[in-house]
Amino acid sequence: MAKKSSEDFEQKLLKAQELLKKLSDPQIKLSDSVKYYKEGMKELDEAQKLLESAKLEFETLNRDEA
Repeated sequence: MAKKSSEDFEQKLLKAQELLKKLSDPQIKLSDSVKYYKEGMKELDEAQKLLESAKLEFETLNRDEA
């Protein structure tokens, strides 16, 4: 399961990077920039949740081994 979460985390970061590139376009329309911003924030929020879940799992494993 940790491998799947890691892949999901990486995919979400890559998606956020792609959206950031789109936001950097000086010719972007305001409506598109708002859409990309919202999508990017959603991807980063989900990546953060995956990271927190992995951290909790790691801490639990360390506690069980101690």
